[in-house]
Amino acid sequence: MPQQPDSQAVKHYLLGLQERICSRLEAVDGGAAFIQDAWDRPEGGGGVSRVITEGRVFEKGGVNFSHVMGDTMPASATAHRPHLAGAPWEAMGVSLVIHPNNPYVPTSHANVRFFIARPQNSEPVYWFGGGYDLTPYYGFEEDCVHWHRTARAACEPFGEGTYQRFRHWCDDYFYLKHRDEPRGVGGLFFDDHNTGDFGQDFGLMQAVGDSYIEAYEPIVRRRMDLPYGDRERDFQLYRRGRYVEFNLVYDRGTLFGLQSGGRTESILMSLPPLVRWDYNRTAEPGSDEARLTEFFLTGRDWLEGNHD
Repeated sequence: MPQQPDSQAVKHYLLGLQERICSRLEAVDGGAAFIQDAWDRPEGGGGVSRVITEGRVFEKGGVNFSHVMGDTMPASATAHRPHLAGAPWEAMGVSLVIHPNNPYVPTSHANVRFFIARPQNSEPVYWFGGGYDLTPYYGFEEDCVHWHRTARAACEPFGEGTYQRFRHWCDDYFYLKHRDEPRGVGGLFFDDHNTGDFGQDFGLMQAVGDSYIEAYEPIVRRRMDLPYGDRERDFQLYRRGRYVEFNLVYDRGTLFGLQSGGRTESILMSLPPLVRWDYNRTAEPGSDEARLTEFFLTGRDWLEGNHD
């Protein structure tokens, strides 16, 4: 018989994942620690937000666990599931964004999540989602290749083509339509994942969650001590504006959190502490700043041809 959905097992894993990621990032930073903020949601559930600020390596980072529930599905979750309208539900996940000090270290984002609805007089309906993506300000090909090789390795046990499917999904999702450009160099994204085999589906979410820090930490360590000046810092703050635009205009997690009465501080912890917008700014031709959009932010497959 198929394994029944086990929300307690998922919760146990997610809390452990949050702890492991925070411990690894603290070790990299070596100068600051995550503060922990446990919170309750009046409508049901709560979470634990963990935030690091003004570190040696990380200007701001948040690793948030949430487990919220309600009696009626929010509108953002029933748009293509009208049969679940009015059903009790639970949602839990770990979501994180890391904004480093050094412009040569990319921003990274990761999320893994589980949703289950329990309609009256029918079996529970569950799905998993998640992924991770990388947003460099100054690109390095070896970093992009490492990021995607780690992502591919995480997906390999779950069928041929899984990585490519999730990679394309990531490229399509993390795209700023009003700017006509990708947010970063991609990674993985999947949603509404339910094959009917809970153990297999849970295993996929774990593989993605566990591989994030293996993908990100080596990149941070390679770049965190590179010298930089005002020019690089200014460009970093300008490009952070794209990150803010995506999160406030397109991000499903932000929309769901606000619609479901989530904790605003935790939902918006992904935003960087400093950012700037310049009117009609263009990069100098042939510069490293121009190379970001001309070479790196082009939706390329980093595991093809000379990159693999």
